[in-house]
Amino acid sequence: MLKALILFLFAGLAEIGGGYLIWLWLREGKPLYWGVFGGVALALYGVIATLQSFPSFGRVYAAYGGVFILLSVLWGWGIDKKTPDLYDWIGATICLIGVSVILWAPRN
Repeated sequence: MLKALILFLFAGLAEIGGGYLIWLWLREGKPLYWGVFGGVALALYGVIATLQSFPSFGRVYAAYGGVFILLSVLWGWGIDKKTPDLYDWIGATICLIGVSVILWAPRN
């Protein structure tokens, strides 16, 4: 379980960081190489996500979506300095509950 959480964390940082670099390039006039690094980070995200040991692509990506939401809230708080409100935390918590159900519910 620890390996899965670490991989979700690294995949999330690669995806959010890559998207953020592209955002800064296209929306805030940063140099082209910021966008290139963002693209590389997004490609790295795609590779990291495949290292999960769960057998189903759909389940891994669905669960990752919930983790992505929490990491996005934290990114906004730490990097963009936008303090999450109560509803951000409630929504992220609901998503993490969904992640737990998707990944670790008993199945046949």
